Amino acid sequence: MDPLCCAPLRTDVLSDTDATDLATVLKALADPTRLRLVSIIAASGEACACDFPAALNKSQPTVSHHLSQLVSAGLLDREQRGKWAWFRVNDARLEQVRAVLT
Repeated sequence: MDPLCCAPLRTDVLSDTDATDLATVLKALADPTRLRLVSIIAASGEACACDFPAALNKSQPTVSHHLSQLVSAGLLDREQRGKWAWFRVNDARLEQVRAVLT
């Protein structure tokens, strides 16, 4: 009997569905503006969409697009308050990403 040449493969690998889901999240985070948005919101606890254009030096439609991508990926939660949208980081979703990467 030949000895094994290397350690066996891990059995707790990502499924196709989980890998696709994680890729969507990582794609959303793979943009510098989106990373800054997550950072600003995480540091503040929550933030109003009205503050982002000036903070990022980006137009409101551009900021809205980036926020939409982050919400779609499940990284941010959105709450409408009057005419403004407020955002919070979805800590559970970020923890899922951390767990997979560690």
